[in-house]
Formats: sequence, C-alpha cells, structure tokens
Amino acid sequence: MTTTNSELRIDVRPQVTRAGEEDTHTASSGGCIRVSGVGPQHTAATRIWFGRVTNEPGYRSLPHHHGEAETGGYVLRGHGRIYFGQDYGEYVDMSEGDFVFVPPFMPHVEVNMSVTEELVWLTARTPENIVVNLDDVDDATLAGYRRA
Repeated sequence: MTTTNSELRIDVRPQVTRAGEEDTHTASSGGCIRVSGVGPQHTAATRIWFGRVTNEPGYRSLPHHHGEAETGGYVLRGHGRIYFGQDYGEYVDMSEGDFVFVPPFMPHVEVNMSVTEELVWLTARTPENIVVNLDDVDDATLAGYRRA
C-alpha cells in the first residue's frame, strides 16, 4: 500500500510519555500496579492501551477479565503464572522473554510465582485498559501458589 502526499497529515506528531509522567490512575485488580504509557486517558490513542505491569513478590490479582479487549504481554523480569479455566484449575507459566496472549472475556488470575523477586511485564490491550473484577477465590484453589 502506498501513501500519497495528500493522505499525509503534517499536523500529527508522535507523543512521548516521559518516565515519571505515566498515567497511574489505571484500572486494577487487587494490588496489581498498572502504569499507562500509551492510552486514551493521556494521549491521542483511540484503539490501544500499552503499559507496564508490576506484581510484588507472592502477589496475585483478583480474578478478572478484560471485557472485549485482546491482551498481549511480554515478561521483562520474573516468573509469572496465569490461572484460567473451570475453577482456575488450568494455568500457563511465563518467564523473562516470554510473550502471552489473553483472549477477550477470559476470566483469569495473574500471579507472581516468586516470593522474593518482583514480576515486571509490558502489556498492550485493544481497545483500551478494560478490567472487570470478579469474585475472589481462596488461595488454596490455585495449584502451586503461595504468598510471600
């Protein structure tokens, strides 16, 4: 596909969210910290949310889903696990360098499997950062999980 000069918009510029200027008023599930770098709340973005998610050692989210949003994640540091399925009885593990895709409306629980190290990942979501919290579950229902 080619673009002609008449299709180019010279009045539009890239937007940079500088370190320390991220939007920290994002939807969350439990104590999970989601920091928005690109999103409709503070940039011209209309169809994407992109941010950094951190989970303290031994942390787990509340059960939740992301509505109609498709979610992609990339683990920068740590060992994470996502529980899903009937009674959250299934899971996938992720480590540094792994990518993950979470389909729309999929109930899940995000867990930092380390009780000593922080879990840090980047997350992109379309159309935005939708978080729908669900009823909590007992830690004992999550195979292999333990708090710090």
